[in-house]
Amino acid sequence: MKKRIKLAPSLLEADYRFLDKQLKMMETVGADSVHIDVMDGTFVPNLSMGMKMIQSIRQSTKLEFDVHMMVQEPHRFIKKMAEAGSDVITVHFEACKDLTGTLNSIKKEGKKVGLAIKPETSLDVLTENLLMPIDVVQLMTVEPGLEGQSFIPDSINKISEIQKKLHEIDKSADIEVDGNITMDNIKQVVQAGATIIVAGKAIFSGDMVENIRKMRSLLDTL
Repeated sequence: MKKRIKLAPSLLEADYRFLDKQLKMMETVGADSVHIDVMDGTFVPNLSMGMKMIQSIRQSTKLEFDVHMMVQEPHRFIKKMAEAGSDVITVHFEACKDLTGTLNSIKKEGKKVGLAIKPETSLDVLTENLLMPIDVVQLMTVEPGLEGQSFIPDSINKISEIQKKLHEIDKSADIEVDGNITMDNIKQVVQAGATIIVAGKAIFSGDMVENIRKMRSLLDTL
């Protein structure tokens, strides 16, 4: 049976005035999860939503909450993020002094473990020991925390390399792509091996419902 490619609208681009309504509509028209960026102004130059916001919108939808922590030393907040309603907690390789301990703390909370890497980070860091406890490998296809960037073309090769690494160690994990994913490049990233598609402006610019339907329809044909 073909694995369903997950579509995860990024709330960073949502209209917060209508967030409850938008979340309910996403669930109805084909989204699989909600991508929630948490930024601390230190690891990345911007700030975004935190635990209070996540907790307040949790009751709006049954969609999986995929929380991307662009936060320095995120271990400080793992328990609170879990309690707020996160289903997947993703931390950055570059942000953790004790990466193994941080990943273990996510697993201890009973949540899916995600690991994100920046574009300039070598894939050599993804050793077998590091990959084995991970449920999601998130490849940033733009620099994290900055708007208005173009998709980095070399990301396609990196997705294939990550897929190869997982195959070599017989590890089942999702490969998530995050950063200016559009209708123009979505086919390439899926064919390279991506299984979770994060999309922001491509979904929220214009008619959100129609954009999700178009993207979902395309994904179902790949």
